[in-house]
Amino acid sequence: MDGKKLRALLNAVSSGELTVEEGLKRLRTFPFEDLGFACLDHHRHVRKGFPEVIYGPGKSSHQLIEIISAFMTRGAPVLVTRLDRSQAREICRELDGMTYHDVARVLTWSDSKSSPEPETRGTIIVVSAGTSDIPVAEEACITLRMMGHPFRRIYDAGVAGVHRILSRTGELQAAGAVITVAGMDGVLPSIVGGLVGVPVIAVPTSTGYGANFHGLAPLLTMLNTCASGVGVVNIDNGFGAASLAAMINSK
Repeated sequence: MDGKKLRALLNAVSSGELTVEEGLKRLRTFPFEDLGFACLDHHRHVRKGFPEVIYGPGKSSHQLIEIISAFMTRGAPVLVTRLDRSQAREICRELDGMTYHDVARVLTWSDSKSSPEPETRGTIIVVSAGTSDIPVAEEACITLRMMGHPFRRIYDAGVAGVHRILSRTGELQAAGAVITVAGMDGVLPSIVGGLVGVPVIAVPTSTGYGANFHGLAPLLTMLNTCASGVGVVNIDNGFGAASLAAMINSK
């Protein structure tokens, strides 16, 4: 239940359209619902502007179907991250209207009546250093789309050919925020951070050879940036970067 629906419910009770008992019945699972194996935070939509997001790994298909169904019943947008293709197929067979985004490994569902329509400051630009970083960048893009924020992609613009990102300086400077996704040496956020006057959210990825240490090397590079206005999220965390960018970009 989001703020609009809660306000409409309270107005309906106030006007007599609904009885107090009917209102209480609808609020019975608000702010949370205990499924036994999961306690769903239905109040998060009111607090944060977007419902609880479901992390896929470690959950059975049966558990995911129950969780998703509970959110769908309330018309809340559904976003499941890090879901493999076989499990996504199983869920899509059971629940109508689901969409699996193969590259991002994200499963989504939304009701047009409850899709977020936030007031935004501008367009969020998502930059990937290399093509191998695109899956993490796409997780960020799908998250932004579900949250109702405009975004644009700039892919394969890493520092091995720095002229590629420099040629997009005007676009970057006009953004509401920039998400930079990079593995290997992880230098791209520092370059972008030196070009723009908006927040830059750096996402280290596990892309790279042995000394990349599964993303630890770019993480440390990004944490040690000398460019101001650069914040860093966890390794491969496209969803976390998009969530932060959406908060920054909201009026």
